[in-house]
Amino acid sequence: MAADLIAFIGGGNMASALIGGLRRGGRAAAAIAVVEPDAAQRARLAQAFGVQAQAAADARLARAGTVVWAVKPQFFAAAAAPCAPHVGHALQVSVMAGVRSAAIARASGSATVVRSMPNTPALIGRGIAGLHASAAVAAEQRAEVEALFAPTGATLWVAREDDLDAVTALSGSGPAYVFYVLEAMMQAAVEMGLSAEQGRRLALATFDGATALAAASPEPPQTLRAQVTSPGGTTQAAIASLDADGVRAAFVQALRAAQQRAHELGRSFGG
Repeated sequence: MAADLIAFIGGGNMASALIGGLRRGGRAAAAIAVVEPDAAQRARLAQAFGVQAQAAADARLARAGTVVWAVKPQFFAAAAAPCAPHVGHALQVSVMAGVRSAAIARASGSATVVRSMPNTPALIGRGIAGLHASAAVAAEQRAEVEALFAPTGATLWVAREDDLDAVTALSGSGPAYVFYVLEAMMQAAVEMGLSAEQGRRLALATFDGATALAAASPEPPQTLRAQVTSPGGTTQAAIASLDADGVRAAFVQALRAAQQRAHELGRSFGG
């Protein structure tokens, strides 16, 4: 039946995370269609999940109740052209950065569009995806989208599509900021005389523990930071150095730059 088939256009990392969640949740491999031009990736999908991906779009897509767009944004127009004759009836779900709902609706022939902005921790079930639904999306379709993303982590709906640019800047790009700080902490560890492996273990455990504490505590981060920052102590020396270098302002400005770039990409992709 059409509603039982979920079709993925693109079979890369994010599609793999979603397909893996569907398979773990009990969805049959035969109820998942994948269009993936790369032969090596098709083989990986078959080995990992038992799904048989196809190299090009065909009439099988007409059976899909949901189509997940998981191609690189710059390839969307070319990927959509052969799919459009078959998918105009379906719910369109996008994991592409920047491509606006209007562009997806025009290219697919369907006004029911949900855009998502997931992040890479989805690959281990620890991600978060910002979601925005077009006006034509029904409540039960929203629930289907939430179920689709549930195995990859949390979801957060936003009312305005433009808010996805902020989501992109904050959580979509956010893992890179964490890795950036981890790099700096590990570099400092070596410069202070620790081994690279010691620095790695300490930095990773500190990030993991601090994040878990912040998530579990009713206190805001400012209070938690103050509790660690004794007057005249080592933490105060570090925070004072960061403040003197304008790190907070620079970090906020970096996120605004990412937001602006997301907006520009949306315009360049026909949004």
